[in-house]
Amino acid sequence: MQALFIGQTYIDVTMLADAMPAGDDKAVANDYAVSFGGNAVTAAFACAKLGIAPDLLASLADDWLGRMFLDMAAKYAIPVHGRKVKRSSLSFILPREGKRAILRARDDDYLHPFPTLNLGACRALHLDGHQADAAIHYARLCREKGILTSLDGGGLRSNTHDLLASIDIAIVAERLGEQMNLDEGGMLDYLKARGCRIGGITQGERGMIWYDESGVVQRLPALPVPRTKVVDTSGAGDVFHGAYLASYLSAPQAPWRSHFEFARAASAFKIQNLGNEAGLPSQADVARMRALYETQDDPEDG
Repeated sequence: MQALFIGQTYIDVTMLADAMPAGDDKAVANDYAVSFGGNAVTAAFACAKLGIAPDLLASLADDWLGRMFLDMAAKYAIPVHGRKVKRSSLSFILPREGKRAILRARDDDYLHPFPTLNLGACRALHLDGHQADAAIHYARLCREKGILTSLDGGGLRSNTHDLLASIDIAIVAERLGEQMNLDEGGMLDYLKARGCRIGGITQGERGMIWYDESGVVQRLPALPVPRTKVVDTSGAGDVFHGAYLASYLSAPQAPWRSHFEFARAASAFKIQNLGNEAGLPSQADVARMRALYETQDDPEDG
């Protein structure tokens, strides 16, 4: 085991359509994609596509969607430690004009306790806050063992405050600050106070504001992908998380800015493709995005 990701499994159905029908209306979508979904789950697939397949502790139902998911994981050589639920979770995603509407059906009523795993040579843990009991347990265990811990803080959950005390790399969404009534400065100060040595806030097309190993606040701009090439922004943040962990696992001594620069190029690839699987970049795809869109003098501001 090189890394462990913990989250909630979804099957995502993504449709490109000019409008959403209502009442008795019918419409035909322009395109669609069916793939794996869920924050930490998608991050795990991104990490695997980039060359390092992590273990995945995720919800799993014994139904046809669950079996579909296992087939998807097998394709990427991801070992799945399933935590049983009655029904698979499903998302319908409608991307349009750089935004995405999502309708979810989720079963997170776990039928058994989380499994006890042998971390062995594990070098990183990534969480999205789902499976609160497992997240807290493994975050504390990894912290004790000196294993890097990472959190995708997409929103406020019951365990967020306690969980952050065991997190090294906390990259959160703007929504978390809104839920906690904190502006970006307040959120970064909060992450520092919780002991996160690297903290950041993703801001979509505006990039990310974050503080580095020495506590210096700076901005990492998003790559300037033309709007005409943006197809589907859903999953871009998840790919970002998976990519910075793949970069860290490949070069743990490198500064975190270099990991995040690698990850933003991975996200730039994702948003130009429909669905999570088509949006998983290879190392060559990341290099191509960097060659196309990076400049030598990305601005930094504190």
